[in-house]
Amino acid sequence: MSSFAPLIPVEELPSWRANFPNSSRLVLTNGCFDILHSGHVLYLEQARALGDFLLVALNSDESVRALKGPSRPINPQLDRYTVLSRLRSVDAVTIFPTLRVTQVIFSSRPHIYAKGGDYSPSSLDPEESAALRQINASIHILPLVQGKSTSNTLRQILSSQ
Repeated sequence: MSSFAPLIPVEELPSWRANFPNSSRLVLTNGCFDILHSGHVLYLEQARALGDFLLVALNSDESVRALKGPSRPINPQLDRYTVLSRLRSVDAVTIFPTLRVTQVIFSSRPHIYAKGGDYSPSSLDPEESAALRQINASIHILPLVQGKSTSNTLRQILSSQ
């Protein structure tokens, strides 16, 4: 039987976090993870290496549509969860319905917040940055894997038809 990362509803994150060992460092990252590619996998491995436990906040289908347009996501949220949950680097997943991950930040209270190299500390959403400061979480921007993105993958698929 294979192991997989549990799906934790956002409203259950505070009780889940309350049972966390005090000495463990929780890392939080978030994203759409629509078509998983090597850049995602390497990024998630790097994020996990920052601490003892990696929680991935996955954008819901509705929030992906709001962020990326009506043709996205390609894969529905439960399919995206299934793929993420089988990665060794991912310890737990939550699906959040909003455009911003602010509530997940407050509910999970991570020690570390990781984002990909297409962001900088100054380009993070101000509400999310304020939440991270309020809970005293450190922000780590991880290197971007050049040429690897869901948008590039979709462009390649469409141009080959």
